[in-house]
Amino acid sequence: MSASAQPSETPETPQSPSTGQTLAKAGAENFPVAPFFLPGAWRDDLMAVYGFARLVDDSGDGDLADPGATAALLGAGQAPPATPSATPSAQSGPPSPAETAFRLSLLDALERDLDRVFETALHPAEAERPRHPLLAALVPVVDRHALTPEPFRRLIEANRVDQTTTRYATYDDLVGYCTLSADPVGRLVLALAGVSTPERIALSDAICTALQLAEHLQDVAEDRAAGRIYLPQEDLDRFGVTEEDLAAPTANGAVRELIAFETERARTLLDRGAPLVGTVRGRLRLLLAGFTAGGYAALAAVEDAGYDVLARQAKPDKRRLAAKAAAIFAKGR
Repeated sequence: MSASAQPSETPETPQSPSTGQTLAKAGAENFPVAPFFLPGAWRDDLMAVYGFARLVDDSGDGDLADPGATAALLGAGQAPPATPSATPSAQSGPPSPAETAFRLSLLDALERDLDRVFETALHPAEAERPRHPLLAALVPVVDRHALTPEPFRRLIEANRVDQTTTRYATYDDLVGYCTLSADPVGRLVLALAGVSTPERIALSDAICTALQLAEHLQDVAEDRAAGRIYLPQEDLDRFGVTEEDLAAPTANGAVRELIAFETERARTLLDRGAPLVGTVRGRLRLLLAGFTAGGYAALAAVEDAGYDVLARQAKPDKRRLAAKAAAIFAKGR
């Protein structure tokens, strides 16, 4: 999110976990979440959707600022004591069974709160309102745009999958995961803009899956430290890469060849979806150009790092992103 497009803050109370840290993560994304050139009401709607998606991801990854407060607010199970094995974001190994159970209970509680969102949108006078402020912020958005629960539920399900699935046998299996973790976000953006069609949804899905694959490539080392590998086993075998190779401080030749292959695969998928930009006009076209350019910039960063994604995380260059967004906006792809 642009620095000049800060989201409005939800009032904090002693009983509610902080929302500011969750929303602030928008600035670290590969693409602009709610850039300044959009109307204020549209930015607010996008940030409401982003806040939900980020909260769900943080719950599934163990990255909540105050998991105990969130659990208490939502009526989930009690957070286990903090241990090195329960904090994969600190790169200290996979979560303990107790931490995994807690994350699943949080995700279940978030789904119950999501039910309250839609019940409140349908029956505002009698329904129980959502408990978490980030979900409460979704109620007017759902009502205004007649959103359906499915894409929100898919995002929750993706994080449930993350608690039980840490390896993917084939590329098709990984893409199947992306239909839960990434594609719903693009569908929600189209729904907010009122431009959803089957053709646009198919193009959006290709872009969103490519964006997710690009993020996986940036985060190979971090994910591996957390016990997860988002590189298909069939490709690891094809290039002769072992899990021990992925745990090394720098990438050897085989790892670099594998990452180069996956980078081109993600770029091909991004190319397939990019014509979505040309199907819309105005500010939405610029927004979609920004999303798409974020994917190209992330892949270019991986390439610029010599495909060594183990030594450091490849970060996209903001100037390159802006130039790519302008080119995509002008060409419509």
